[in-house]
Amino acid sequence: MIKTEWFKDADFWERFAPIMFDESHWAEVPAVADAVTRLSRFNLYGETSSDKWREPLKGAPRVLDLCCGPGRISSELSRMGYAVTGVDITESFLETAIDDAEYEKLDIEYVKSDARDFVRPQFFDAIFNLYISFGYFYDQKDDLKVLRNVYESLKNGGCFIVETLGKEIAVRDFVEAEWFERGGYTVLTEYEALDSWTFLKNRWILIKDEKRLEKILVQRLYAASELRSIMQEAGFQNIEIFGDWDESPYNQHAAKLIAVGRK
Repeated sequence: MIKTEWFKDADFWERFAPIMFDESHWAEVPAVADAVTRLSRFNLYGETSSDKWREPLKGAPRVLDLCCGPGRISSELSRMGYAVTGVDITESFLETAIDDAEYEKLDIEYVKSDARDFVRPQFFDAIFNLYISFGYFYDQKDDLKVLRNVYESLKNGGCFIVETLGKEIAVRDFVEAEWFERGGYTVLTEYEALDSWTFLKNRWILIKDEKRLEKILVQRLYAASELRSIMQEAGFQNIEIFGDWDESPYNQHAAKLIAVGRK
């Protein structure tokens, strides 16, 4: 079992960025931003015709993009009028995000921090952790610490949305190996379930121009019930579970695991 904090390897994120953030991932940004806005139940226009919507917010909603990467969602939310803070541990990603924000004249705050350390009490109306950025830690107590930081950082009535790979989906769609072309690379992948499906081990090999890059990463898998339980332990209430951004149910047809918790 690999217990190193592989996610702190800045060189990995820089070299593998063309694979993780290809054109298809950029193309879906507006739809994802719309979805998290809808799931947050922001009422920007003062209408109260539906009980689903929170009371109108005074000023621009403050949102946190936790593990923001190069700022895809952060920038889109800023364009939509939100007061955005992005937090990530990888300096090169933050530099790219800052450059893009300055080019577009977007007022976004970016902070270099480990998610286990960042907390800003009673500050945000909503916090988002997207693109399978939850479950990187070997010790589950660290996952709980992140969730407690998120809970403390939300205003009363605030919302937390996390998108991850559900354990049920990982088991359903499991393949031991596959290869594909992306971002100009030939990508070879191998997968292995560890500790009775507690973790999924990923071995990624990138090949381009006779050069080879390899990385092994391990991520904790959460079943929907397990994710709901640890969020409840952190203090969240009224937790909803969905199988995609269209709020479809988390069942045998689910594409992803999305949990929405309220403070």
